[in-house]
Amino acid sequence: MLGGIGVTGFILIVLVALLLFGPNKLPELGRAFGRTLKEFKAGAKDLMDDDDRRDASRVEVNRKTDDQVDNKRLPE
Repeated sequence: MLGGIGVTGFILIVLVALLLFGPNKLPELGRAFGRTLKEFKAGAKDLMDDDDRRDASRVEVNRKTDDQVDNKRLPE
């Protein structure tokens, strides 16, 4: 993700952030960014878990319908 930014670029970004926000505000911004990222990851994980559960229920419904079709065979 940050492969194009070298050490010099990263240092420049940090210096600009220090100038814009000041040394007292930067830790607060970092914590807020960390909380936001944590909540985003948790939400994405919940969505993925919901999709997995939905897929599993579809498979179960298909099994039931296949079993019902097998039970409705004509006698030999």
